[in-house]
Amino acid sequence: MKDCMGREIEYLRLSVTDRCNLRCVYCRDGSEQCNKEKELTVDDIDRIVKSMVSLGVNKVRLTGGEPLMRPDLEMIVKKIAQNDRIKDLCMTTNGQGLSYRAKALKEAGLMRLNISVDSLDPARYSRITRGGKIEEVIRGIDEAIACGLYPIKLNAVIVRGENDDEIDDFIALTKDRPIDVRFIELMPIGKLGQDKENRVPSSEILESRSYLKRVMPRYPSQPSEDYKVEGYQGRVGFISPMSHKFCNICNRIRLTSDGQIKPCLGNNGEVSLKNALLMGDEMLGAVIRKAIFNKPEGHNFDKKFTSDRVMSRIGG
Repeated sequence: MKDCMGREIEYLRLSVTDRCNLRCVYCRDGSEQCNKEKELTVDDIDRIVKSMVSLGVNKVRLTGGEPLMRPDLEMIVKKIAQNDRIKDLCMTTNGQGLSYRAKALKEAGLMRLNISVDSLDPARYSRITRGGKIEEVIRGIDEAIACGLYPIKLNAVIVRGENDDEIDDFIALTKDRPIDVRFIELMPIGKLGQDKENRVPSSEILESRSYLKRVMPRYPSQPSEDYKVEGYQGRVGFISPMSHKFCNICNRIRLTSDGQIKPCLGNNGEVSLKNALLMGDEMLGAVIRKAIFNKPEGHNFDKKFTSDRVMSRIGG
């Protein structure tokens, strides 16, 4: 369906948990509390997705926290995959433990993956994630490729003075594997993101890398501008919510793990589905329809916006 600005909303970012096995410095401040008991059940998710599909949603991305923290994740994937109008069912993960579940997720109906990885150096990766193992990520990538979960997109949030010296190492990953590396501008969510000095604009990365040639996007309304090194298998993408606002083509709606529709990442407005779930599918559909229609015109990142939720409680 269309929102009040005439944008066709067809993409659901569905957070299945706000729990995570990492505490990345740009995502978690350390004080947030996770509540497993408030998470939507498999049945709740199934009903909400069916309602959204009936309104025109045809792409679902599972997010967290970390989706792999849900032991019933394969069942969630299977339920969503049974909707024949779903054209794209994907997941964003940190890759910790992915190698053990990639095959089962593929068999359940998952189509592809985004993997968050902000450093290729083991010590630095561990420091940024506060305990993660880059070796686990690499194993997960290799297993996902072997299972057919590709193209794989690696998402790297670039922070000045932290990992901006690894940009060329990330680009090199696209040479021999079907991997798309995407550089994401740090957003003003959480303590690290509030300091503009930590932010590396996409234009700064591109200035000194003329060998990156612009290519057509893989998907309509995708947030990244894509580039390619001649002869390389993969691509290099830039997601620039701060320096290049793309709200006019935004086609997504978010659902938090505790049942709140969040129409815009850069806006604190939320609509609870908890009561609607208790009142039947007709009421559920009506609440979702109204929330989608009233999606804000654009984000407030350029207006000294402060998010009520840290990134891990939004779903990215």
